[in-house]
Amino acid sequence: MKKSIGFIGGGRITRIILQAFQNKGFTPTRVVVNDSNQEITAKLRHQFPYIVEGSLEEAAKQEILFIALHPPVIMDTLEKMNGFVSQDAMVISLAPKITIEKISVKLNDHRDVARLIPNATSVINEGYNPVTFSSGFREKEELLDLLKFLGDTFETDETKLEAYAIVSAMLPTYFWFQWESCVKIGEQMGLTSEESRQAVAKTLDKAVQTLFGSGMTCDQVIDLIPVKPIGEHEKQIREIYTTKLMGLFEKIKP
Repeated sequence: MKKSIGFIGGGRITRIILQAFQNKGFTPTRVVVNDSNQEITAKLRHQFPYIVEGSLEEAAKQEILFIALHPPVIMDTLEKMNGFVSQDAMVISLAPKITIEKISVKLNDHRDVARLIPNATSVINEGYNPVTFSSGFREKEELLDLLKFLGDTFETDETKLEAYAIVSAMLPTYFWFQWESCVKIGEQMGLTSEESRQAVAKTLDKAVQTLFGSGMTCDQVIDLIPVKPIGEHEKQIREIYTTKLMGLFEKIKP
């Protein structure tokens, strides 16, 4: 789908989406990015020279409009955009908490509003991205075709988006530093960097398959390895996950 795209916000997720497009050789007819921090847009232009740094009004006038902002500033920004967004534009919010109804009302009851919870792994076109559309969204299939550049994009109920934000979009941050620690430990034990990275990466891949594809229960899978070096801390780790993640979930719920 060759249409112009506007991004309100030029941070991480905008960079991830543009990289996903670039990986697939897709270049929109025009990309206008607005961000209050000119250093951010300058860095983005260095990576993607074809984008245009524009005002809020210029970005808001594009045919597809991504709202790539944190929830606390979205409503005020939508207020400033009011009157600039074409009634034929597709508006996609990438944030939790702010509902389709609230976005639509702020934009004069805009009809075509969607919410997407993007995953960082979309940077390699392997995201797991739930999306919800407003009732009567007119070009749903066309937008889904575009979003598939990001990876596995699927429709879900809006009430489930915040749960996906916690257990999917943020999920890698719970583990990436742990995996990197294991790589470093392997190097300290005498493996080369490549040997250690390959050992961790391949084992993690198969470990996920074992837990979710073997047909065994979680307890049965855990019991496959008799030695559990950090087993004494398991209860504490589980409590940290529950406390931190449920606490965050309560904060980002609409």
